[in-house]
Amino acid sequence: MLDVLYTLQQKLLHISDQTVRAVSEHLDLPVSQVESVVEFYSFLSKSPRGKYNILFSNCTSCGFRRGGENLLHLLCDHLHMVAGETRTDGLISIDETSCIGMCDHGAALLVNGMPITGLDSRKIMRVAELVEMETALSNWPAEWFRVEDNIRRGGVLLKNDFVAGAGIRAALARGFDATLSEIIQSGLRGRGGAGFSTGIKWKLCREAQGTAHYVLCNADEGEPGTFKDRVLLHSYADAVFEGMTLCAAVIGAKQGFLYLRGEYRYLLPQLQAILTHRRQLGLLGNHILGQRRFDFDIEIVVGAGAYICGEESALIESLEGKRGVPRNRPPFPVTQGYLGQPTVVNNVETFVAAAHISLRSSAWFRAAGTEKSAGSKILSVSGDCSVPGIYEYPFGVSIRQVLDDCGAGNIQAVQIGGPSGALIGSAEFERKLGFEDLPTGGSFMVFGQERDLLAILVNFAHFFAHESCGFCTPCRVGTTLLKNELDKIAGGRGTQYDVDEMKRLGTLIKHYSHCGLGQTAANSVLDCLHHFPHLFEQRLAHNDYEPCFDLDAALEEARLLTHRNDAAAHLGIARG
Repeated sequence: MLDVLYTLQQKLLHISDQTVRAVSEHLDLPVSQVESVVEFYSFLSKSPRGKYNILFSNCTSCGFRRGGENLLHLLCDHLHMVAGETRTDGLISIDETSCIGMCDHGAALLVNGMPITGLDSRKIMRVAELVEMETALSNWPAEWFRVEDNIRRGGVLLKNDFVAGAGIRAALARGFDATLSEIIQSGLRGRGGAGFSTGIKWKLCREAQGTAHYVLCNADEGEPGTFKDRVLLHSYADAVFEGMTLCAAVIGAKQGFLYLRGEYRYLLPQLQAILTHRRQLGLLGNHILGQRRFDFDIEIVVGAGAYICGEESALIESLEGKRGVPRNRPPFPVTQGYLGQPTVVNNVETFVAAAHISLRSSAWFRAAGTEKSAGSKILSVSGDCSVPGIYEYPFGVSIRQVLDDCGAGNIQAVQIGGPSGALIGSAEFERKLGFEDLPTGGSFMVFGQERDLLAILVNFAHFFAHESCGFCTPCRVGTTLLKNELDKIAGGRGTQYDVDEMKRLGTLIKHYSHCGLGQTAANSVLDCLHHFPHLFEQRLAHNDYEPCFDLDAALEEARLLTHRNDAAAHLGIARG
């Protein structure tokens, strides 16, 4: 459904009620299901978008605020329009979106799905000129659309060459049962953050009863500050697809899907070309490498802007043409996943590691890392450092070592694993990356002493409130209340009551939310309250209680509309 809706939106610039009914008839689905999908995904719109649809990333690393400049507002001023709206002539829409995975390239935006990085005021003015002249994107400067990998440090996965088919041939020579044993013995754990044993997951799925088995690659990395999958898909896609094919051989799957985040749609043509080439080499399709019982192929499905779809059961729901709402568990996907059948869902990096293990052995993999965290971890390093980019380290590396390598000095804090991970201060920089100490999905955000950490927390809180799927009350309501409390404190109107309320809210959201989004949404706030209490104390008002809602400020829009600013138009003055 997502593919059909995206195609129609590109053609019609929005999804009208008439279009919803047409899709419903075409796919033989209820109108309510199509309607709910359109409303759920941020890249689908019921109201008309512009011929040029520009979305500025609002991430703390690749966001539109640079050196005191607000680049989004600058472009709006040049084009005589308001952010969040489509201009009256229908030419352009400008809005914000969550992190687009370009954190190593400075301020960035998407224009009709194509990324432009390294934004500054000069480039913004040039964008405005090209839009006003209605210049086709194909005639915009080609260098604007180049996205470099920025691999700064390679390890066991990024340094070693991988020839397409090598891992499959090694598995055929060894036998698929023995290959599963190699994956288990390697100690490979999921690289998406949860850290479940990859080999055990494959074994459980293999043993599960079903009419079909499926392999899903979760390429929906939406965690702000994470961009390692972007690089792996761009330059190491053969290893990704090889890992998926090995998994299929082990569990007996004939169909696989790579769920690509909507922000990475620009990678789709290249990925499709690699799949075609693999079919030509006999590495996909029927009778892979001449093996009569080895049939497997991969299809790419592109998301439409929903962070929650990075949760494996929400991803499956989206793949089935539904809203990306996480399922109740158990049952787990390994027994009842896609279409109710046994399904393996693994991260991009996990499949790359599996392909290398098949080729080079479990002992080779275990030679790197620690006893409880075998192998390496690929990090997306961004923020206040001189050399942002991709760094691969054996597990057990210290935070201090990463900071030294990326050129980060005078650091106030590091956010490990993105906003849902752990916020640590300088006293903890000797801690180690690993499942036994600091686990991470890959995001490594660096914040210097000059950064306003409270503003960072506000950004994170707005992100979670926006990305909550709305299914459960603790997350739907709790993330919004937490956002409001942070806004109030950052605005200088908070009191100790609000600090205490944030602690209470954070604990409730963490313990009672339905899925991982809510369970981790308050992590950065709770960590900051623990490690940096002074940041809140210095912003507090001195009175015991201050209401969250400023009634007089709420009248400002009415004053602007009525062109009034007299005493009677101000609540406090009128009451006096």
